[in-house]
Amino acid sequence: MTEAILIREDVGAVATLTMNTPKTLNALSEDMIAALQAQFDDLMEDRSTRVVILRGTGKAFCAGHNLKEMTAARQAEDGGKAYWLDLFAKCTKMMTSIPKLPQPVICQPHGLATAAGCQLVASCDMAVTDTDTKFGVNGVNIGLFCSTPMVALSRNIPRKQAFEMLTTGNFISANKAMELGLVNRVVDAADLEAETAELAALVASKLGAAVKVGKQAFYEQIQMNLQDAYAYTGEVMAENMLFRDTEEGIAAFLEKRPPEWTQD
Repeated sequence: MTEAILIREDVGAVATLTMNTPKTLNALSEDMIAALQAQFDDLMEDRSTRVVILRGTGKAFCAGHNLKEMTAARQAEDGGKAYWLDLFAKCTKMMTSIPKLPQPVICQPHGLATAAGCQLVASCDMAVTDTDTKFGVNGVNIGLFCSTPMVALSRNIPRKQAFEMLTTGNFISANKAMELGLVNRVVDAADLEAETAELAALVASKLGAAVKVGKQAFYEQIQMNLQDAYAYTGEVMAENMLFRDTEEGIAAFLEKRPPEWTQD
């Protein structure tokens, strides 16, 4: 039997999505984008999953788009433009589905995360990597500026650092990626899975309803001016205070006991 290109494993409240095309370095082929989108669509309605981990098999996390598929489209009458527009639209929908999910998504890149693979890291809510991983937006090296990966990257790291990566095609180290804010933690390769699982378990232990509204508010307010952001988040906090489990959480804190929450 042919192995699935995307494997989902659920353990408790944590769902792990593993890209499984190591021969192509887990490239974002049409099929891989569709498989990720299908899982994100399912997770959007999933109330039992509180955290998602995204990772890849083989030597690399993700080497970006599948260039063989992209170049094959040149045989079309329009030279491939309609195909590429459709491909990038589907990829954009997939990438932008991640911040819309009710669950925090933790990326676990290893080996290499380049071009759209680096975009995937930048699109996730958090990232844990190992000391050997390299990150880049290297399309300029083959004459293709990483314009769509640039959108997520430039919203994660300082502007001048992003522009240098985009125009030189150079890789940055895992430690540099953490310094710039692309990843949260850098650990030894032997500890990568355990460290990611520990972070996922910690987030999953919180009140899911609060994390859900908090994640939505995080991405909404970051696009607003300061005054609007405070007005909006004040409304969000007031609504959050009305949660029965929030009332229980505050009472438990004041009484120095564990909360007894009723929701996931």
